[in-house]
Amino acid sequence: MEEKAIMVMSPATPPNVATRPEVFSVEAGGPKAMSQAHEHVPTSAHTIDHDSWEQVALLLVTGFNCGYILTFSNLMLVPLGWAWGMACLVFVGAFSLYANHLLAGFHVIDGHRFIRYRDLMGFVFGKKMYYITWVLQFLTLVLGNMGFILLGGRALKAINSEFSSSPLRLQSTLRKPAIKNMRKALYTQFSVGLAFYYGVSIVGYWAYGSSVSEYLPKELSGPMWVKVFINATAFIQSIISQHMFCAPIHEALDTKYSKLDESVHSIDNLKRRFILRALLFGANTFVTALFPFMGDFVNLFGSFTLFPLTFVFPSMIFMKVKAKTARKEEKAWHWANIIFFSLLAAITTAAAIKLIVRNARVYHFFADT
Repeated sequence: MEEKAIMVMSPATPPNVATRPEVFSVEAGGPKAMSQAHEHVPTSAHTIDHDSWEQVALLLVTGFNCGYILTFSNLMLVPLGWAWGMACLVFVGAFSLYANHLLAGFHVIDGHRFIRYRDLMGFVFGKKMYYITWVLQFLTLVLGNMGFILLGGRALKAINSEFSSSPLRLQSTLRKPAIKNMRKALYTQFSVGLAFYYGVSIVGYWAYGSSVSEYLPKELSGPMWVKVFINATAFIQSIISQHMFCAPIHEALDTKYSKLDESVHSIDNLKRRFILRALLFGANTFVTALFPFMGDFVNLFGSFTLFPLTFVFPSMIFMKVKAKTARKEEKAWHWANIIFFSLLAAITTAAAIKLIVRNARVYHFFADT
């Protein structure tokens, strides 16, 4: 499957912040801005400005609607019930769309084309924020990848339980206009994609109530082939999501270690990509199997990386870019977002640490759980 280096989910060398312009344009439309954008094309081993918004929309829908939706009935609705649970689902979905819609507007700033989140933050805030974003994003992607390994392992384990008593192209970016096309892809994910994302969660809770399992297929009854098919589908889809979430890491490694003066399909570059991906997924799989409660670490890093990356940083960028032109109510709104989601990140991080400390006393390395 093609790997897509998308800024919304998505480091070469940090930007030269000393030369960044003092005046920014969030939407940066028109022929002049687009001609300037051609002068500031980032160096990458992957193709830039090629994919249609339909391709990116398909990637978002198939990547985010992963096998984890089979766990959301238990994780999202059981603790809160129908009223609060549905209210929180609507709030999270709506605000995620808003934050990503806002971030999509920064694909082009004052003629500079951005395909990497860290480059954008470095351009606006300086080198320190470049590296902070680099660390936060890569932690999120690596831990998310481990989460998909856990999910795939769980699906294989469920398949094994059914048989236990039986004898039996590199990954391009959106074509221009990047802002408009990115938002079209986002609208598809937060309409068609979210219908599946929340639909499975709601149906699972409706069918099994508070007794629903943390992995929905465990609740299913029927012939063995049905259970095997569902778990096999979850396993295969987890592989797709793994590659999608690791796309920015692949882009960084390919750009650094590939021979950019040769074709991406040259023998040497193919060998390098194979070795890099094998090392990445091999190390991830080993660490994931080593810690039986790796899911707790996924929650931990997700708490203090996803909240800033998804909800805090876009508002920070807006405040920096639009500081002189934004209305008072806009500034108040974005400051409220920054403060609220920063506090939420701190609270959920503390809760995740508490859970890790508790489980560390119970589990041992490579435990079968």
